[in-house]
Amino acid sequence: MAANTTTYTGENGVVKFVGGDSTVATVASVRTFNIDQEVQTIESTVMGSGARSYIPGLRQFSGSMDLYLRDDDAGQRNLLSFANGGGSEGLAKLELYPSGDTAPLVGQKLSGNVIITNFSITSNFDGMVEATADFQGSGSLTVVNI
Repeated sequence: MAANTTTYTGENGVVKFVGGDSTVATVASVRTFNIDQEVQTIESTVMGSGARSYIPGLRQFSGSMDLYLRDDDAGQRNLLSFANGGGSEGLAKLELYPSGDTAPLVGQKLSGNVIITNFSITSNFDGMVEATADFQGSGSLTVVNI
């Protein structure tokens, strides 16, 4: 597995959404995506130590993506369906490729099970119709150099 050893721009980023039927659909017209990883800290300080101490606790991830709305895109339709409770188990798999998914730009793939917690649509008289999808991870986020 090769890792991208240079810096890169986000223009080649790719988002893939894997629904309950295991169909992988690339989400079209994505403008931005972000993913936040957190580790809970648990205080382990005891009397007389003179300074607080902590140990790592549970991990979680969440994020969002902004896109231009397209009603002809299977990936966007799946996102909206899961936001509306269309996924039978509520969980779907999301795959994020910050630098793209084709050589020579492939670097990392971030993936995990998610719940689509929000899908909002914004329409302006002088702009593109945009959408935002927010997600909450369930379980671990997997990061793989590809």
